[in-house]
Amino acid sequence: MTAANALARHLAPAGKADKPAGERRPTYTIAELAKEFAVTPRTIRFYEDQGLITPARQGMNRVYSHGDRFRLGWILRGKRLGFSLTDIKELLDLYEGDRSRVSQLKAALQRAREHVAELEHQARDLQAQIAELRELEQGAIAMLRERGVDPESE
Repeated sequence: MTAANALARHLAPAGKADKPAGERRPTYTIAELAKEFAVTPRTIRFYEDQGLITPARQGMNRVYSHGDRFRLGWILRGKRLGFSLTDIKELLDLYEGDRSRVSQLKAALQRAREHVAELEHQARDLQAQIAELRELEQGAIAMLRERGVDPESE
């Protein structure tokens, strides 16, 4: 699978046009989605409170659609990749306004590039910290040995 296909697969609801007209799409309970995505119901309610998913109500129960399920999967993937909830919401909302996904794909590309640049900067900072700590470690080992102390003993 190409990178473009992988991105497109994750940006569009799977099976959106798979159901014949009139056939009901599956619905999900909060417990089913929590189990499927290995999150707590509280997490799902939080995303609902943030306006990222909007389940229907049947009495006191939340009823999640196929689209809600897709959005939850994308939210969790976006969080794993380090995107903010604001970025995730903007990308998901772009899909609603542009079914061609062009604006969504362009925005996702821009956000991904920005995030990669930020992570690369953090990686450089971490490498510098590691190098400095290794230097400190070597200096401490040398000073302990000068004093006749085994640096590996407790």
